[in-house]
Amino acid sequence: MAASAPPPPGDDAPQPRLGLRERKKLKTRVAIREATYRLVDEQGYETTTIEQIAAAAEVSPSTVFRYFPTKEDIVLTDEFDPVMEAAVRARPAGEPPLEAVRSVLRQTVETILEDQPQEFGRRSRLMLEIPAVRARMTETMAETSLLLSRAVADRTGRKEGDLEVLVFTASVLAALREVTIHWAEHGQKDDLAVLVDRALDTLKGGLAL
Repeated sequence: MAASAPPPPGDDAPQPRLGLRERKKLKTRVAIREATYRLVDEQGYETTTIEQIAAAAEVSPSTVFRYFPTKEDIVLTDEFDPVMEAAVRARPAGEPPLEAVRSVLRQTVETILEDQPQEFGRRSRLMLEIPAVRARMTETMAETSLLLSRAVADRTGRKEGDLEVLVFTASVLAALREVTIHWAEHGQKDDLAVLVDRALDTLKGGLAL
């Protein structure tokens, strides 16, 4: 990733650069992730330890844990969640919530595939192959859902924690999870943004099949 924070998808306005401390933190996170993927490629996920990752990234094990509480988090964590929240808030005021979220998800997926195709491909394979990664993905997507629910609540004039809003964002993120797994299961050959559209069309139709 670049040293500056990625701009909200679809927002062409100049974005403020991160400060020195934030850039150092981002550089450390990227180094840890890159070291993890190198080791996983060489020796497999299960046999790769935090101590080995720390040595390869030239940091201490405690530093790894400070940035990533679990090994699965190294694979799954990125810098896009707060960006997505901001992007949902920035969508046109009269746009239906599902269309606002759809646009942001599509643009985020396209940005990740353009900027980080190999990393995202590896991540998706590990989601498919490693039960612990898939389980942690479900947990982290629940956290992302709560983040997005704040933006959706504000857009719709509802209170934070509104049940319908929580169900809405949880459904969208569950759909994204299934899309990612489906994409990985089918050799990452399909257009992932198109699959996102298909999944959200199912929600738009009221879950009718």
